[in-house]
Amino acid sequence: MQWKGRRQSTNVSDQRGSGGGFGGGGPMRIPVRAGGGGGIGLLIILAILWLGFGINPLALLGMDQGGGSGQGQVARGPGPQGTSDETDDFVATVLADTEDVWNRRFADAGETYPEPTLVMFSGSVSSACGQAAAAMGPFYCPLDQKVYIDLSFFRQLAGQLSSPGDFAQAYVIAHEVGHHVQNVTGILPRTTQMRRQMSQADANAVSVLVELQADCYAGIWAHDTYEAGYLEPGDIDEALNAASQIGDDTLQRRSQGTVVPDSFTHGTSEQRQQWFKRGYESGDMAACDTFEGRL
Repeated sequence: MQWKGRRQSTNVSDQRGSGGGFGGGGPMRIPVRAGGGGGIGLLIILAILWLGFGINPLALLGMDQGGGSGQGQVARGPGPQGTSDETDDFVATVLADTEDVWNRRFADAGETYPEPTLVMFSGSVSSACGQAAAAMGPFYCPLDQKVYIDLSFFRQLAGQLSSPGDFAQAYVIAHEVGHHVQNVTGILPRTTQMRRQMSQADANAVSVLVELQADCYAGIWAHDTYEAGYLEPGDIDEALNAASQIGDDTLQRRSQGTVVPDSFTHGTSEQRQQWFKRGYESGDMAACDTFEGRL
């Protein structure tokens, strides 16, 4: 991805070194409940929510209504040792690209896009959705309209999740911003209310539709990035590989050796690739209606 020397977003807040609560983030783990005939417990469900680049599970448990504006421009400060890391610049550039993409589409619809803030943290962080540890992965908090990421996650993405490449990293950011688009367009509040009135299996199925739509929105960002001439050979393959590696079936097979479809909250590897490709090939929000008009 050609990203150097381009506009960087100022909606970035550097909170590294100021975290608290859970302490330093260790390797990502998916704890499995013993017994239960191969059933999957709440802990693994919540872990997959985070590991699959999804919404903060604290928000899914009823903390995601309302929320602050998150629209203020937050100056990006230096890194923890007073230096600006190249990865910081990359993140700010990708965020700027998402701003351009969604500002255009909201303007075309006669609306104003409230740009989210991206918070870089180290180890742990306090958000409006609660405390979070780095080991849980990147997340979006609807209450404060912020994307949170510990940049050490990118090393885990390339290593543990076998998804190297800058465009795989950019896909993670674009997916989380996709949740922000869902939030400000009312999709997250409506689906949260729906889930509260459903069985666990049905609620999980709705969560899958939410996540697949965020993948499709990430594909729209990739479409515009291609149109702008910033893609390099292999970039889309990097994103598709990342989407595959964090499919529920792949994660469960890796962590416990078996797959429990009723517990899926993000979709299979094939589904995640399919919906990213749909957004990428169409560049059209209407093509991302995973709910098929039911909302």
